[in-house]
Amino acid sequence: MQFINISHPDQKVTFPKAVITGLGKGQGLFFPERLEPLANIQDLLEKSFVERSQIILQNLVGDSMPAAVLKSCVEKAFNFPVPLKPVSEKVHALELFHGPSLAFKDFGARFMAQCLASFNTGNRTTILTATSGDTGAAVALAFFDQPGIDVVVLYPKGKVTPLQEKLFCTLGGNIRTIAIEDDFDACQQLVNQSFDDSRLVETLGLNSANSINVARLLAQVCYYFEAVARLPRGTRPVFSVPSGNFGNVTAGLTAHALGLPMKRMIAATNRNDTVPRFLDSGRWEPRPTVATLTNAMDISLPNNFPRVLELEKRHGLPLQNLLRSFSINDADTKGAVRALDKESYLADPHSALAWKALTDQLGEDETGVFLCTAHPAKFKETIEETLGREVALPDELKKVSEKKVLSTRMPADFSVMRDFLLNE
Repeated sequence: MQFINISHPDQKVTFPKAVITGLGKGQGLFFPERLEPLANIQDLLEKSFVERSQIILQNLVGDSMPAAVLKSCVEKAFNFPVPLKPVSEKVHALELFHGPSLAFKDFGARFMAQCLASFNTGNRTTILTATSGDTGAAVALAFFDQPGIDVVVLYPKGKVTPLQEKLFCTLGGNIRTIAIEDDFDACQQLVNQSFDDSRLVETLGLNSANSINVARLLAQVCYYFEAVARLPRGTRPVFSVPSGNFGNVTAGLTAHALGLPMKRMIAATNRNDTVPRFLDSGRWEPRPTVATLTNAMDISLPNNFPRVLELEKRHGLPLQNLLRSFSINDADTKGAVRALDKESYLADPHSALAWKALTDQLGEDETGVFLCTAHPAKFKETIEETLGREVALPDELKKVSEKKVLSTRMPADFSVMRDFLLNE
């Protein structure tokens, strides 16, 4: 199986090369050249999550990764539960926050870490990533103490929750965290500038662990199959996703292209509504990012959206029928948290936003699944203010709550960051 740079289709690489490189020429995204539908979908759905995921991923990467190596990577990466919980008769929550960082990004980060470990030839590798909170924790924990790999995480100072910050900024060792004195977009711009700098790329062996890295993206395909496997046989659900850079949307549509039964997908955004407007008008008109309760990296200019368009152009997915997107404001998001709480389900604001978009659009004869992308306690302050009661901390957050943040503060100045990285 070859992976194509969708910005420069003449560049085709193997899966290991795509993972190690991260980005192609012109910062292009890698994607499988072909998507071969899986055989015997119903039999596949009856297998365990780990066994099924190995088959799905082998289909996607082909013979570029030996089956035994891939099996080991999947077993080590996907070693935590993926429950599907009923919220009401026709609506279910797919809980993706039972891994070490308490967020869905554990799936992709851990799989990528295992892949890189298996591909490692002794060359220096530096993972450089920007985060609005959850990516940083997932990547830091996945690569912590990984031999031959350094991690640098950029995040906007004061714009991630205190507990999110504690999860990835207290590790030390091979994990360096930089608190940028600006917003999410500035962090991402610094990452982009770094990958455009040939000396940085070559000296540090730069790689990205955002979902633009195809290993992270492919791992996310697997839990859509798990959701359908947990539903009554023959169910074609509507999936609703809280959207940032549209990695989860890409993964869900990829799952459908492989044969997973679904009726459609809903991408729920916050007030940053570039994609909802684009799907309505056909005009791509990003606007400056507005801070909300559900801050998400790249939501005004989602860097996975070219892959969504690639699924339509190259792989023939009818996006007009399969994808809807809606923008939801903070007041309605808080209302959704309260409404779910009345259903005896505690959800973080992002997951509540997905539930709101789903229940607003779900037909009477339809079954819906919304992705719960983070543990609610990671948003303790917001939820407590919204519900007027205390939220208990899981053990993972209790352990880090009193630890010292080890981050370096820095202005959003590329020259300053460049010197820091080269001289560390």
